[in-house]
Amino acid sequence: MRALFLGFALIAYAIFFATFLYLIGFVGNLDVLPTTVDKGPAGPIGAAVITDVVLVALFGLQHSVMARQGFKRNWTRIVPWPIERSVYVLFASAALIILFSLWRPIGGMVWDVANPTAQVILWALFLAGWGIVLLSTFLINHFELFGLQQAWLHLRNREPAKPVFHQPLFYKWVRHPLYLGFFLAFWSTPHMSYGHLLLSAGVSIYMLIAIRYEERDLVDLFGDQYVQYRARVGMLIPGLGRRS
Repeated sequence: MRALFLGFALIAYAIFFATFLYLIGFVGNLDVLPTTVDKGPAGPIGAAVITDVVLVALFGLQHSVMARQGFKRNWTRIVPWPIERSVYVLFASAALIILFSLWRPIGGMVWDVANPTAQVILWALFLAGWGIVLLSTFLINHFELFGLQQAWLHLRNREPAKPVFHQPLFYKWVRHPLYLGFFLAFWSTPHMSYGHLLLSAGVSIYMLIAIRYEERDLVDLFGDQYVQYRARVGMLIPGLGRRS
């Protein structure tokens, strides 16, 4: 059973990583993909807006509900703790795959940057955003975040170490560099369609809400250490969003 748990965790991680790579191409309108934020089956604007809003809401609800500590306590009565995080990762990947499959592009441009230098800068920010996202996961423990460490420790019959509060690299300047990376990745584009705007705005609203709930969990976990950190370090921009 322990080996099966690890196998499940590896499969869930592989699905996540493929989904993550597709997400980069989806947001960046990579032409070789079958669907992107601006490429897919056309339809009436009203139906497209409703469909896309529902898809973003589904993604946000899945992430917000399943990430909460209260849900996890009840969920692990059904799902064994060594694969609880892997199941979360699998559900998150499924929510994104549904979004990719059912997304309806919305035409029209909010902005369309023609200047070559400006285009290069925006694409550089786009790539930097995804790089910050990926690097941030490794700074806080990539393999625990995506469920591999839990299954590996269970295989070795070892208990996970008690969480320790630390502030590596980006975390010295902002409390949520992973979310900052997503903001850069979703908004940095020379060609912002109305569909892309809806996706970026929807994901941004979700992230701002998620930060509030996540910080409550972190205060419960780390207590005064995190309270002092939150008062000292900005939320998404250095120096801004500090909370006493």
